[in-house]
Amino acid sequence: MFAVIYRWRVIPGLEAQFEQGWAAGTKRIAEEFGGWGSRLHRTGEHTYVAYAQWPDEETFNKAMESRMHHSDDEARRKYREAIAPGGFETLAKGEVAADLLELRRP
Repeated sequence: MFAVIYRWRVIPGLEAQFEQGWAAGTKRIAEEFGGWGSRLHRTGEHTYVAYAQWPDEETFNKAMESRMHHSDDEARRKYREAIAPGGFETLAKGEVAADLLELRRP
């Protein structure tokens, strides 16, 4: 299993738009590129991080070859318009060494 961690700074007032675009885009990436999904976390004022899982690095790299250009143009527009200039970065990526996360829903 391969994981990638991202961080975004969002334009104030566009948080809901960002979350909607991120969620719809993440679903499309899973459907179209084989990603295993992601979790989005608010980490501060106008700041988010996400943890995305992939079956392996090869699947992730194939998705990156197309810049993960999924078919939901509206989701991509919402997502991109909400990100502050220079407000996206990949923090880390690598193979999972230990997996102790359990999926629990309240």
